[in-house]
Amino acid sequence: MKPEARNPKSESNPNDAMPKADGRPLYDLAERTAQFGESVIIFAKRVPVNLVTTPLIPQLVRSATSVGANYLEADDCDSKKDFRFKIGICRREAKETKHHLRMIVAAEPQLRGEARSIWKEAHELNLIFGAIRRTAERRADEKRK
Repeated sequence: MKPEARNPKSESNPNDAMPKADGRPLYDLAERTAQFGESVIIFAKRVPVNLVTTPLIPQLVRSATSVGANYLEADDCDSKKDFRFKIGICRREAKETKHHLRMIVAAEPQLRGEARSIWKEAHELNLIFGAIRRTAERRADEKRK
């Protein structure tokens, strides 16, 4: 009988930190943004539906899930200019998610604790995408010189 081909990557958790050559961990940003979107979906299902939260819930879900979708598009871009544009969208969507979380907490203060951890992740993603964009812009500027 022929043994099954095994993919060693499939056995590990893609969100686990993998060591880089310099010893620093390497994180899978696609997986991180997917988990972020999933956590927002789970949170959104717990938000009480009322006159105020009804328009906020879909906006929150849309912006949070858009972060990962736009990152996947950026990761597969054909040009560096398009990459910078898509990364900028990721950053803006993360900022928008923070705003919608704040509005939901204003409407439903009992959700503050749960929203805080999601807000922190949105903030971290915002910082990450900002750094990626600045680095890409700097490299583009250096190339033009």
